[in-house]
Amino acid sequence: MSKALFIVDVQNDFTEGGALGVDGGDAVAERITRYLGAHAGEYSVIVASRDWHDGHNDNGGHFHPEPDFVDSWPVHCVSGTEGAEYDPGLDTAAVTHHVKKGQGVPAYSLFEGTTDDGVSVAHLLEEHGVVDVDVSGLATDHCVRASALDAIEHGRHVRILTDLVAGVAAESSEAALAELAHAGAELAESGV
Repeated sequence: MSKALFIVDVQNDFTEGGALGVDGGDAVAERITRYLGAHAGEYSVIVASRDWHDGHNDNGGHFHPEPDFVDSWPVHCVSGTEGAEYDPGLDTAAVTHHVKKGQGVPAYSLFEGTTDDGVSVAHLLEEHGVVDVDVSGLATDHCVRASALDAIEHGRHVRILTDLVAGVAAESSEAALAELAHAGAELAESGV
């Protein structure tokens, strides 16, 4: 049995000062880096995802000039821009697989992305015999939620590292964590 760590969308556009910045995003990046320093060896797979949207279209309605912040959003994480890069507080040296998602289409779960070689996250988990998945990143109430629910749907035991996530809003983040717990995820602190 092996374990995987998901680091979901810890990108400049989702941390303070970004197009869709989350309060506490920079702190999450730094805490994940500290956690990796102490625990990277416990994981056979460490997957970091990034939104990687097209800059020349609306990405299937994902970008909108008057966003509803549910199904449509302001322009963010355009491929090749500073906003799409990892937050500088996140040290990705221990990451084994980088996944890009949302290339021309809306995408929330890292299961919707692929590596640069076109490998899916589901395939990575199967290939490495991953049973347990720990989840960290941004934002609790959107892409962390979607990624964790997909991991559960793929039959994995999921643990949300609650001190290594941050959400858009307190109420929706609490609701997302409650939904994940109800779906079978374990909520735990990382200890860093």
